[in-house]
Amino acid sequence: MPPARGDHEARRRDVSEAVWRILAAHGFGGLTLRAVAGEMGATTGLLTHYFPNKRALVRTALEVLAERTDQRPRHSAPTQGAAALRTLMLDVLPLTPEAAATNRIWVASWDVALADPDLAAEHAERYRRSRARLTAQVVDAQRRGELPAGTAPEDLAAAAQSFVLGLVVQALFAPAEYPPERQIRLVDDWLAGVRATAAPAAPSR
Repeated sequence: MPPARGDHEARRRDVSEAVWRILAAHGFGGLTLRAVAGEMGATTGLLTHYFPNKRALVRTALEVLAERTDQRPRHSAPTQGAAALRTLMLDVLPLTPEAAATNRIWVASWDVALADPDLAAEHAERYRRSRARLTAQVVDAQRRGELPAGTAPEDLAAAAQSFVLGLVVQALFAPAEYPPERQIRLVDDWLAGVRATAAPAAPSR
């Protein structure tokens, strides 16, 4: 039996699981109040008690997607400098079936978010936070002499994010051409190209 109508948090958890299953199977195009209600074995009327319209449901879907992305297993690597920057980039890529499924949903969400200014702003903030994490590692790598110090760290972080998101799209559309080992090699080649312009680190005194 589903939880009582007044059990708001339990109902939201039920909805989150149903939303994830709909997204994984059908993407945002299949996300409707009726579909989620059917997935839950509930009525549309009960669902609208918690989510009055599809926009509210889409916002919840994006929150669920962000949570699932954060909970995904990550690469284990050093936590500082260029090595950490590499790890952050690899963690975005569709290197596993689960990561590929999550990335397909993220890419599908772009069209939905671009059609709604508030959702677009929330997406922009998510990518801004991602760039901030990349920037922190770029700053550390520059301090270590691993990346060129003459380039603004925010610009290098933006370039890293742009490169890896572009690689995500290519790998999703042509997975046979972009197997995991090639994706990893391309990231390493990109970092090597950036690293090649770095000045040698000053000797410690």
